[in-house]
Amino acid sequence: MLGCVIHGQDDLRVDELPVPSPGPGEALVAVRYGGVCGSDLHYWRHGGVGDFRLREPMVLGHEVVGTVLLYGDGTSGPALGTPVAVHPATPCGVCPECSDGRRNVCRDTRYLGSAARTPHVQGGFAAQVVVPAEQLRPIPAGLPLRRAALAEPLSVALHAVRRAGDVTAKHVLVTGAGPIGCLVVAAAKAAGAARVTVTDLLPRALEYAVAAGADEALRADDPSAPAWPSEVDAAIEASGVAAGLDTCLRLVRRGGVVVQLGMLPPGQSPFAGNLVVSREIELRGAFRFDTEFDDALALLAREPRFDNLVSAVVPLSEAESAFTLAADRAESCKVLLDFEAPAPL
Repeated sequence: MLGCVIHGQDDLRVDELPVPSPGPGEALVAVRYGGVCGSDLHYWRHGGVGDFRLREPMVLGHEVVGTVLLYGDGTSGPALGTPVAVHPATPCGVCPECSDGRRNVCRDTRYLGSAARTPHVQGGFAAQVVVPAEQLRPIPAGLPLRRAALAEPLSVALHAVRRAGDVTAKHVLVTGAGPIGCLVVAAAKAAGAARVTVTDLLPRALEYAVAAGADEALRADDPSAPAWPSEVDAAIEASGVAAGLDTCLRLVRRGGVVVQLGMLPPGQSPFAGNLVVSREIELRGAFRFDTEFDDALALLAREPRFDNLVSAVVPLSEAESAFTLAADRAESCKVLLDFEAPAPL
């Protein structure tokens, strides 16, 4: 079978891989779609994500949906042939964080397509993958697999919004209108936010944010525009750059909450810490998700507007083209790999 493997910085290949066999507690899934994530792009462009560096070839991908093919001995789950989404995390269940109900920051978790540990955890960008059966989630009736492929990044967005607290009837700022930022916009609106303002440098990205439900979409480099708010109740930084965090800290009200969701570059990043003190701003991190995965599938099932955020579907055979397109934020939002599409002639 074929899979999308990163061998090092700028070395992405579609390789022949052995077909895996599920063991006890495991399921074999035929992958249909896989979403190209910002972390996948970082492995491709930079050879790592933050402090997680590539040390060996790794199958990429953690945003995958498909159908159940087979179970290992003594294992049960959704019926064979059932369309499923794969929750990509396997927390250890015994560390202090897991015991405290914060499995998303488990210190010994396994996450599909991650170089956080060695040997790396191989990802889901392959025609068939073996995963723990307990990570399978049946796709709700009527939810197309293509839209369901957004479940993992939408879960990230839902978790970030929950870290901001109750946003009902509040004004929320989102800095960064990439795929995650757009999904944060949708998640904030679904959580009852009265107004969502989003900022970015790229006009096309702002158009996607409006499609996701943003009330105001503003150029980040034009803070004098009349539509800029004087203050907001909560802010979620989704760009992964220090300037976005600075904007959040300067616009959130006194006593407000800022959530840092975007992964900042390795090393030190400057930030307006004096404002955290003088305005008693609460600065919170948001990392991955846990139970939000099931909520994401339910939200996707009832909201067809998410289809607008899938900007392209590319055959696996053209994986590098898909990654190039996904990296071009001036043109794309969420790019999916199609593992069943025939290779072009």
